[in-house]
Amino acid sequence: MSRDCGPCRQRAGGAGHGGGGGGGDASGKDDLVAMYQPHEKVYPRETDGRFQRLRRLAMFVLLGFYYLAPWIQWGGRQSVLFDLPARKFYVFGLVFWPQDFFFLALLLMMAGLSLFFFTALAGRLWCGYACPQTVWTEAFLMVERWFEGDRSRRMKLDAAPWRADKLWRKAGKHSAWIVLALWTGFTFVGFFTPVRQLAAEVLSFSTGPWETFWLLFYSFATWGNAGFLREQVCIYMCPYARFQSAMFDRDTLIVSYDAGRGDPRGARGRGVDHRAKGLGDCIDCTLCVQVCPTGIDIRDGLQYECIACGACADVCDTVMDRMGYEQGLVRYATQHEMDGAPTRVIRPRMLVYGGVLASLFTLWIVGIAERTPLRVDLLRDRNALYQQVEGGIENVYTLKLSNMREVPRAFTLSASGLDGLTLTGAPARIEAGAGAVVSVPMRLHAPDASVTRIRNDVLVTVCDADDASVCTSTETRFLGPAAHRAHDDHDDDADDHDD
Repeated sequence: MSRDCGPCRQRAGGAGHGGGGGGGDASGKDDLVAMYQPHEKVYPRETDGRFQRLRRLAMFVLLGFYYLAPWIQWGGRQSVLFDLPARKFYVFGLVFWPQDFFFLALLLMMAGLSLFFFTALAGRLWCGYACPQTVWTEAFLMVERWFEGDRSRRMKLDAAPWRADKLWRKAGKHSAWIVLALWTGFTFVGFFTPVRQLAAEVLSFSTGPWETFWLLFYSFATWGNAGFLREQVCIYMCPYARFQSAMFDRDTLIVSYDAGRGDPRGARGRGVDHRAKGLGDCIDCTLCVQVCPTGIDIRDGLQYECIACGACADVCDTVMDRMGYEQGLVRYATQHEMDGAPTRVIRPRMLVYGGVLASLFTLWIVGIAERTPLRVDLLRDRNALYQQVEGGIENVYTLKLSNMREVPRAFTLSASGLDGLTLTGAPARIEAGAGAVVSVPMRLHAPDASVTRIRNDVLVTVCDADDASVCTSTETRFLGPAAHRAHDDHDDDADDHDD
């Protein structure tokens, strides 16, 4: 893929530069090709069509979820909240703890593989329909059209001198942009700080330093990226545009111009037999360029700036309808299709990506479904390996019990692994509040006769007092005196002698 940008195609002849010094000649050959040009603002023309309706639907759904999710209550709490101080992430009915990092890692892996899978299948659909840069740029463009009008009016307004009409339109647009950007930043912070609490703090100007920083930073980033940088983020800043070609092949669905049908290009009247004049179906109206949000000409072939939004396909279909020609001169197609060869949807890379993605998704679902709402950690007292007490030996532990449910629960303890092993020092029922972590000191006591080794494996089991199906067991070592090891060695030697 190569970029043949508009500014780079601008060439100056000798006459245009005073007729000398540039290496030009009378034959009109290029004497200078500028490699760097000042940025030229792109004014995307508004169009309608099935792909643009789909993009607008995606924009409203995604922005609606983003802005409304923090305000939705779920089980008496915020539906989506990443509570960093409490180290708990709430996602509707699920609660994730730091110990659930495994599930986050799986999600990140699935996100990366999904990008590979869908890019190999259908190109940059993520960029054209769901990327935050695309979504917010479309929202900001919508506001811009409300205040400044369509493409031609916006271009005339920018070129016009500063008068009252231009001043109020620009001021209104930027005011609306700032409000939208601030609301975006506020909502972003609302995913990490309870949004109702944050709203009260904002209204009373009592937000903390980090909340204030991220609110303003994210607002400024939204205002700058969606209002000013726009396509420059996609072309120059986003790394995805640079490595996407590694995931493309000739069976990848991309936005394509059918050069065999459209060329030679040329203007003509409606109803004229253009075939008799040796012309293709393209009337060279340049509407496909005017509607492109990155300002490229799709007729120049596949380019890394193309975000596969389908705007050029929609506007070209409209032109074809007006001219009475068949739709699809610009369409989603594979390079094999454009060359007249069959397209293979099922191919090795799709099978590999799809298989790994399905496996990870299944693993994630099974892990979530079988995740126990109870976590237990058993820590040995490092200050004393064991204690010799009347009637046996004791080991001291600290039990850390995490109630992963959002309701208070009671738990019972039991121990096994040695004859006569008993659990002392801990209450018969351990009360744990909603989402609480409880530390309980406890002792394991075993008769002398049962402790036949220095290290003995025992099992401590914690069960929900009201739900016997919720149990978690943890294995630990019960230590005894070395005398028992000597006794064991003597018995082993006796066995060897008998043999």
